[in-house]
Amino acid sequence: MKKKYQNAFFVFGVAVLAVMVTQLDFAQVWQGLKHAGYWFVAVMLLWAVLYVLNTASWYLIIKGVCQRPDNATNLAKESTPGLQKGKANGLKKTNAKRQVPFAWLYKITVSGFALNYATPGGLMGGEPYRIMALTPKIGVERASSSVILYVMTHIFSHFWFWLLSLVLLFAIHHVGMALWPLAAATGTFCVLGIMFFVSGYRKGMANRLMAFLRFVPIVRRWARPFVEKHRQQLDTIDSQIAALHRQNKVFFVASVLLELACRVASALEIYFVLLVLMPSPSYLDCVLILAFTSLFANLLFFIPLQLGGREGGFLMSSASLGLPASAGIFVALIVRLRELAWVGIGLLLIKMEKKQER
Repeated sequence: MKKKYQNAFFVFGVAVLAVMVTQLDFAQVWQGLKHAGYWFVAVMLLWAVLYVLNTASWYLIIKGVCQRPDNATNLAKESTPGLQKGKANGLKKTNAKRQVPFAWLYKITVSGFALNYATPGGLMGGEPYRIMALTPKIGVERASSSVILYVMTHIFSHFWFWLLSLVLLFAIHHVGMALWPLAAATGTFCVLGIMFFVSGYRKGMANRLMAFLRFVPIVRRWARPFVEKHRQQLDTIDSQIAALHRQNKVFFVASVLLELACRVASALEIYFVLLVLMPSPSYLDCVLILAFTSLFANLLFFIPLQLGGREGGFLMSSASLGLPASAGIFVALIVRLRELAWVGIGLLLIKMEKKQER
C-alpha cells in the first residue's frame, strides 16, 4: 500500500480515537480499571485470541479465492508488474501460501477492525484498507472478492448467532407472552438476513452492492460511473464469490464456523467482567447478553464505536435477565475500554506496517 494512503488511514483513525477518548469520564474509567484488576488483562488477551479466529476465517477465504484457475495472467500482472507471461500460471497457486503470511494477515485484520470501530457506517474504513493492503500480494480482483466474502461471512455469522441465541433464550428462560411479538420479529429478521446472504453467496454480492449504491444520495454520483467503468471486474469478483460457495464448500463452511465460534467465545468477555461482581455468573446468560447487545448496537451502525447504543444494550439485556443495573454499566465500561485499547493497537500496527515497508 502507498505511504500516503497508510498515513491517511492512520491520521483518520487517531483523530476519531482522540475524539472518543475525550467523551470518557476519566475518574469513572480509573475506578472501573481498579475494580476489574487483572480481569481487564484477561479480556485484552481474550481478544488477541479472538482476532486469531477472525484471521483464520479470512485466510481460508483467501486460500479458496486464490485457488481459482481463471485470470492467472491478470493476477500476475497486477501483483508483480513486469513478470513474464510464462510465469503467471505458476504464481496463482503460491500467492495465498507464500505471499500472505498469517502473522501479516493478523496485523491487517486487527487494523481493519480498528478502522471499522472508529468509522461511522462501520465498513467504510476497514474494508478499503484491507483491499489496498492485500492487492499487491494477490491482485485487486482477488483482494476485493476475498474482503467482500469475509465481510459477508462475518455478518452472516452474526445472523446465525442471533437466531441460535433466540432459540437458547426460549430453552433456558421463561419468555412471557408480551415478549413473543418482539421474539417473532427478531427471528424473522434473522431468517431474512440468512436468506439474503445465501443468495449473495450463490450469485455474488459486488454487483448487488454497487446497484444499491447507485440509488443512495451523494454516493450515487460516484457509484454510477464506477459501475460502468468496472463492470467486467465486478462480474469477475461475483464469479469468484459464487465459485467459493459452490466449489470450495469446505473452506466456506470452515470460515463460517470459525466466525460463529468467535461470536460464542467472545461472551467470555462478559463472563470475566461479571466474575468481578458475582461468584458464579451463568455463561449462557452471558451469551444472551452479548447477542441482544450486539443486535441492538448493530441497528445503530451509523454511530462511531456505537456510542450509547452498546451501553443501552448492556443495560436492557442485563435488566431483562434479572441482573442489577450496576452490572450492565460496569460491563459496558470495561467493554468500551477494551475496544478503545484495541483500536489504539490496530492504529499502531498500521504505523508499524508503514515503517516496515520503507
